[in-house]
Amino acid sequence: MRFLSSRRRHPAAKVMLLVAALFVMGALYSVVAPASQSSADTGTSQQIAEGRALFAVGCASCHGLNGEGNGTVGGSVLGPSLIGVGAASVDFQVGTGRMPMARPGAQAPQKPNQYSEEEIAALAAYVASLGPGPEIPKPEEYDPASVSEEDIARGGELFRTNCSACHNFAGAGGALPNGKYAPALYGVSNKHLYEAMLTGPQQMPVFSDGVLTPDDKRAVIGYLNELHEQPNQGGLTLGGIGPVSEGLWAFIIGLGSLVGFAIWIAAKGAKAR
Repeated sequence: MRFLSSRRRHPAAKVMLLVAALFVMGALYSVVAPASQSSADTGTSQQIAEGRALFAVGCASCHGLNGEGNGTVGGSVLGPSLIGVGAASVDFQVGTGRMPMARPGAQAPQKPNQYSEEEIAALAAYVASLGPGPEIPKPEEYDPASVSEEDIARGGELFRTNCSACHNFAGAGGALPNGKYAPALYGVSNKHLYEAMLTGPQQMPVFSDGVLTPDDKRAVIGYLNELHEQPNQGGLTLGGIGPVSEGLWAFIIGLGSLVGFAIWIAAKGAKAR
């Protein structure tokens, strides 16, 4: 009995073993855990602080001081929540001048942006810190330099299937219901084209990597670049959308000419009597 009693553990031994086990499990998890998809850590603390200050001055009146949004008024979204939209959305909206809006409307138009690249990066870092979302793409993701002719042809098929209904076959834009429109894609940078597909600004659907892979997005960008770089061979382009506009104008001019000619003959015959 004396021997057994001398081998008894200290009362705190179980607690110490539990703490040690939790420490080991935490260390193992930190090693094997997958990297987070969030873009919340892409900016430094100083950059996020600078972005928060810019946000409070230029964005908080519509989107709330903490990006929580300001709800709706009369069915219109006054300022949607920015939690989880990611840095790519901010880079697109602010970089193209769509945000901040001059006044509420059916759609934010593109205009010269009001922020420098450093300020846009700070705003993007702050919004990214609010919740996980798409990161700003790297140059190699949207650079179509390595895209082959086959990829460009595939990009054309993808564009005609997924985008031409709104942007038309030439990317010249088009009207949508309720005062909205699909903007023209002429002169839009490759980076902003990629971000638009990634984030789905305004009424545009989101083409995530599960819908269009990064290679697919780059192929679409390559197709648009080649399409818009084609020289003008002269004549009236009529929107560059092929037989639709050509047939419309042929119908209007041709039928109008026939109607006018018929009226002229009738008037001349009446005078002859």
